[in-house]
Amino acid sequence: MIQMKRVVICALRKNRKQLLEDLQRRGVVEVGDTGLEDGVFHKSDLSDSRTAFEKNVAAARRALEILNRAVPQNQSMLAALEGKEQLTAQQYEEFAQRHDETVRVAARLEELEKNLAESRAEIVRTELEREALSPWMELDVPLSFAGTKKTAALIGSLPGALTREELSVNLAKAAPEAGPFAAEVVGSLKDQTCVFFLCEKKDGEAYAAALNALGFARPAVQPERTPARETEALKAEEEECRKSIERDESEVKSYAECRGDLKLLEDYDTMRSEKYEVIGRLAQSKRTFLLTGYVPAKKASGLEAALSKRFDLAIEFSDPDEKDDAPVLLKNNAFATPVEDVVESFSLPGKGEIDPTALMAPFYYFLYGMMLGDAAYGIIMTLVTFILMKKYPHMKLSMHHMMNMFFYCGLSTTFWGVMFGSYFGDVVDVVGKTFFHANVTIPAVWFAPLNQPMRLLVFCLLVGIIHLFAGLGANLYQALHTGRYLDALYDVVFWYLLVGGLIVLLLSTSMMHDMFSLTFTVSAAAAKVATVAAAVGAVGIILTGGRESRSPVKRIMKGLYALYNVTGYLSDVLSYSRLLALGLATGVIASVVNKMASMSGGGVVGAIVFILIFIVGHTMNIMINMLGAYVHTNRLQYVEFFGKFYSGGGRKFTPFSASAHTKYYQFKEENES
Repeated sequence: MIQMKRVVICALRKNRKQLLEDLQRRGVVEVGDTGLEDGVFHKSDLSDSRTAFEKNVAAARRALEILNRAVPQNQSMLAALEGKEQLTAQQYEEFAQRHDETVRVAARLEELEKNLAESRAEIVRTELEREALSPWMELDVPLSFAGTKKTAALIGSLPGALTREELSVNLAKAAPEAGPFAAEVVGSLKDQTCVFFLCEKKDGEAYAAALNALGFARPAVQPERTPARETEALKAEEEECRKSIERDESEVKSYAECRGDLKLLEDYDTMRSEKYEVIGRLAQSKRTFLLTGYVPAKKASGLEAALSKRFDLAIEFSDPDEKDDAPVLLKNNAFATPVEDVVESFSLPGKGEIDPTALMAPFYYFLYGMMLGDAAYGIIMTLVTFILMKKYPHMKLSMHHMMNMFFYCGLSTTFWGVMFGSYFGDVVDVVGKTFFHANVTIPAVWFAPLNQPMRLLVFCLLVGIIHLFAGLGANLYQALHTGRYLDALYDVVFWYLLVGGLIVLLLSTSMMHDMFSLTFTVSAAAAKVATVAAAVGAVGIILTGGRESRSPVKRIMKGLYALYNVTGYLSDVLSYSRLLALGLATGVIASVVNKMASMSGGGVVGAIVFILIFIVGHTMNIMINMLGAYVHTNRLQYVEFFGKFYSGGGRKFTPFSASAHTKYYQFKEENES
């Protein structure tokens, strides 16, 4: 882990903006909350400014979505690996001049999107209204026509299909006391009849009641123009909407060249929002401000020199004390760095703990390779990850770590595949027999697990014991490193003696010898030494396992309970049998795929079928077992290995950086000093 320094900077308030931008570009300082407020120093509430920046970020994001729908970009499936574009300080400053114009472009794109939505909705409305008017086209009065001075008109629809005669008869029966009337069937819809009814003014209410009794319904839309003229007007409106859509879509496409500025606007105001959030943590007086935080120790001197050269300030560094919540920043070599994210996914080291990454890395690659265990799969993983890392050098750091991790896992998988003689399972044998009628095989350098599964099981349990003992060793190192010598004896050495002694004792029994077909025997003297070691370890654990209790009885009882945890070691060791299970699963599935592919026999057709099944089957097998190996390797690290010495609880170092939360651009850091 990289040692941290507490940093306190006191500078002039007039330099606040420039100094924070400088720190933001360097990305080496984690700014904390000063917590200082008195009669001199106070904090600023900049929530309004941050809201404005976040509003611009949201507008830029929506504008880009609009542009991407109107003018899609041709991107490859691997575009996500390209990473962020590099942004220099000069480009940053130049964009400041275009910032407001870009905000206006974003607003205009949103306005155009709104206009387009309204125009499209208007077209739908006119189409629906024209469809509703279609049965009324023969009517030469508006649908809102209610009659003249002496007549009453009723325009609407009745359920069912009716003729004029049926309508007249029904009305006469419904209103026998009313006067004469005229009824016309104007048109019809599905299961409806559109009618125009005219009667004297005095009989209007009677006929209205009669029609209502028959299920009469007035049109939902009653324009002031006749249906024919209204339809023509609607067509004109629709045409105008279509022209408006065409104009707006054309204008949206004209802003495609602003896509880069819109991306920069989103990132630019994201950075400004974060800067103002940091300003809110500063303690500020009328002419000065105070900044506190953490900086990697190796960056401290360079930071002091660079800032002192540009600004009038006072800067002070100090070592964090026990009460400080110092952040954690991991630093490992190229071999171990790829699995830092695996450690971080569990938890970063807490106070007094070592960084387990370097110790974990070789075990991680080793275990992963055993679980996948096929040379061809390993070569594919290695080549693919290597090519991707070379082709996309600016990919996201976490993605690069993952690629690098699978690169090493691919090497390990290749190694174990060669040792176990697995190349796409038994494809060499199958191809030789199917297409060349010859027995061709690539022998295993060590042994074939499918032929000797018990031998592989013994090896997996041995690997587990070594892995667990390495975890205990890490616990021993931590105890000795912090001066807890008795804890090292009680919590580690006694367990080494007990578990190690029991393992030797088990191996000396004939049952274990026969079960695992061991090729060696444990001598009686060694068994006796192991018995003594196990007894010493057990007594030691009973006497010290509950040492935190003052009562001797409680101490012994807790000690006995601690001794019971030896069963946990047994289950931990057995847990490594998953190495056998996953390794065999990869080989068995690969063999089944090869068998299915060869069922069509030799010849051209057989070769084509073989290739198709081979590609699909092995692609699925490698994907499924890569995921399975990843999950179970993490499980062995998190539960069995970390359980012996590591609890975590550390807080990640989160520097005030221009690139921390940007989406498209990465600031070209100025932290070379």
